[in-house]
Amino acid sequence: MNRKELDPEASPSAKFGQLLRALRDERGWTQDELATRVGCSGAHVSAVETGRRPPTRRFAASLDRAFGTGDMFERQSRAARHTALIEGFPEYVALEERAAEIRLYEVGVIPGLLQTPEYAATLEADAVRREAITSEQADERVELVVKRQKSLVRSPSPLITAVLDEGCIRRPMGAPSAMHAQLARLLEFAEQPNTVLQIAPFSMGARRPFSLPVTVLTMPDRSLVSYAESAHRGHLERESTFVLPMVAAYHQLQAEALSQAASVAMIEQLRKGTP
Repeated sequence: MNRKELDPEASPSAKFGQLLRALRDERGWTQDELATRVGCSGAHVSAVETGRRPPTRRFAASLDRAFGTGDMFERQSRAARHTALIEGFPEYVALEERAAEIRLYEVGVIPGLLQTPEYAATLEADAVRREAITSEQADERVELVVKRQKSLVRSPSPLITAVLDEGCIRRPMGAPSAMHAQLARLLEFAEQPNTVLQIAPFSMGARRPFSLPVTVLTMPDRSLVSYAESAHRGHLERESTFVLPMVAAYHQLQAEALSQAASVAMIEQLRKGTP
C-alpha cells in the first residue's frame, strides 16, 4: 500500500498530519478504526493526515480523547488552522494540479492562475494592512500563486477557460507599472494554444449567470468538480446533479461575454493608458 510521504516542515497542517499518523500507527489502528473512535469518516482522517484539510478544533479535541493525549492535538491544531489558506482550498489545489480542463469565472480581481507575482503581492499586502492576515501568510499566498501556475506547465496541457468580469481589468492594483505588467500577462495568456480568455462586460447586466467567483474542473476521467468560496471556507462539489447546471450556466456566460478577440482589444486599450 502506497502512502503519501509527509514533510512536517512543509506546513503546520503537515506537522499535525505526521503526528496523527505516528500515533495511529503506534496503536495499530487503521484510518477507518480511528474514524469510528472520533465520530467521522475514514476519508476525513485521511485528508487531515495528509495535510489536504486543516484539523478543526472539534476534530482535534476528539483525537485527544481517543489517544488520551490531554490537549496536545488541540494545541497543535491552532497552528494548523492559523494559515493563509482557507479550509477546502488545499484539497482544491490538489485537484487543479491534475485537471484536464479548468473553467473559471472571477469578479473584482485577476484570478490567481493569471496573476503576476507583483499583482499578487500587492493584493496580499493590503490584506496585511487590514490585519486580515500576517506578513508570513501573505508570503505563503504569493508563493502558492507561483506554484499553482508552474503546476499547469505539463503535458498534456490542461485547457483553461477564463471569463473575467470587466471589473477585474479596470480595478487598479498597485503602481501603474504593476497593472501594466498584469495586463500584459493576460495578453500572453490569451495567446497560448490551450487557453481561452473572455471579458464579461458591465453591459451584460442581469444576463450574467454568476454573481460570485466559480471554478469547474474536468478531471482526466471526465468527472466534474466545482469549487466556490465563502468568506471563511471553500466548498468542493462532486455530485453531478449540482455541477452540471453550473456547466450549463458557464456556457451561457461565455455566449454573452465578449469574444476573445474583442476581450484582447479591450485589454490592449486599457494597457495603452498605463505606463
